[in-house]
Amino acid sequence: SNFPSTKNCQLNFLNLKCSSSKKPHDQPGQASLRSESSVLVAVFEVEMKPEEVTAESCDFGCVRRKTEKRLRKTIRTLRKSINREQFYLRLGGADYELTKKTARPMDVQELCGTGQVLRENRCVSCSVGTFYDGEQERCMLCPAGTYQDEEGQLSCEPCPPLESQGKQRSTGARNISECGGQCLPGEFSSDGFKACQPCPLGTYQPEIGRTSCFPCGGGLTTKRERAAAFQDCETKVQCSPGHFYDTNTHRCIRCITGMYQPDFGQNYCIACPGNTTTDFDGSTNITQCKNRQCGGELGDYSGYIESPNYPGDYPANVECVWNLSPPPKRRILIVVPEIFLPIDDECGDYLVMRKSSLSNSVTTYETCQTYERPIAFTSRSRKLWIQFKSNEGNSGKGFQVPYVTYDEDYQELIEDIVRDGRLYASENHQEILKDKKLIKALFDVLAHPQHYFKYTAQESREMFPRSFIRLLRSKVSRFLRPYK
Repeated sequence: SNFPSTKNCQLNFLNLKCSSSKKPHDQPGQASLRSESSVLVAVFEVEMKPEEVTAESCDFGCVRRKTEKRLRKTIRTLRKSINREQFYLRLGGADYELTKKTARPMDVQELCGTGQVLRENRCVSCSVGTFYDGEQERCMLCPAGTYQDEEGQLSCEPCPPLESQGKQRSTGARNISECGGQCLPGEFSSDGFKACQPCPLGTYQPEIGRTSCFPCGGGLTTKRERAAAFQDCETKVQCSPGHFYDTNTHRCIRCITGMYQPDFGQNYCIACPGNTTTDFDGSTNITQCKNRQCGGELGDYSGYIESPNYPGDYPANVECVWNLSPPPKRRILIVVPEIFLPIDDECGDYLVMRKSSLSNSVTTYETCQTYERPIAFTSRSRKLWIQFKSNEGNSGKGFQVPYVTYDEDYQELIEDIVRDGRLYASENHQEILKDKKLIKALFDVLAHPQHYFKYTAQESREMFPRSFIRLLRSKVSRFLRPYK
């Protein structure tokens, strides 16, 4: 049947449910009498046609907000007509009375773009290996024999034909390599798919689906056809990890700085990823690639300094300088949870914190050793110049040192806490100073005291041992007593 509609609004009938309910009618001196009545639940869909999306005046988000506003207004009108008994439902020649306040808005179906579906109130494109089926209005896996390597597509691309028609292909191929039927390592063809030929003598191919083979070079040959790696080439010497075989000189050459090689008998080295590099040449593992970036200007309420490449070993021959300048009328508190520097009689690797770069300026902290016991301290100067330096021979895990700035009015209280031996006496207290999550919570309150009220008493008890809470409470109470 037809339902009311306008140019921009259509009312669609979706479902009709029928149920019965028994209503008790109690009368004095009599048992409860129950009468049965029928309840019909009608589910409708209100479909709103949105305005055109324009980049200049009203983009997609603007159109969505306007459409939702019109939809809410339509539902309010519908609800009012029901409450005023101006809405009737005629079914099978009989009029039915509607229960008041039954109109209930369902989730708004967002208008998604081509090749997209609605997931958790967001439009997302169909993923690779799938396509958008307009009839079913959902993403479907690419059928066997097809693939799709892009998102939000309306169809899938055909795979190259298989050499053998009896072989099965899987659905949902995300690229042409997942179609199957590709040439194996040691083989090649004009398109990378079967039928394939073996790599001739003196050549090799380590990957699948290739259209050619690599020559061994330098006049080298292989023992057999279908070679799958350079190791199959008959070199004059086998190179160890950290080296590569030079086919011009027939010698093993060390990988240069910034490259590594973990395997035997290779003819290349691998470049370190990103901004990382190695300390020396001849590196054998990607873990020897290290980030050397460090230092900078610090001025936030809280943060941390860390050795370059942390938590990996720091590089050799590196120097880092940080300048920590707190906001006005604030002082600096630092916690060193642990620090790992190789033991060296000459203190080749060290961390120092002082007022300025001058060697005779006021020093707050200095070390060239490993300490696994945490320590907290306040800066002896309002600003800090921090330097970390390593020499050419050492390397270690280094450090990650958090800091926080606090109101200078609390200087006496903070110093009283960090200088109390009970703060470090138990292993429980030491673990607190090593726990990044707990330190972050403590520093959050120190930097912004009003944030104390974010944490309930129960949360505090779960986060910190009672002895730690008692220690802080006694210090704070004594500090605030003059103001009571």
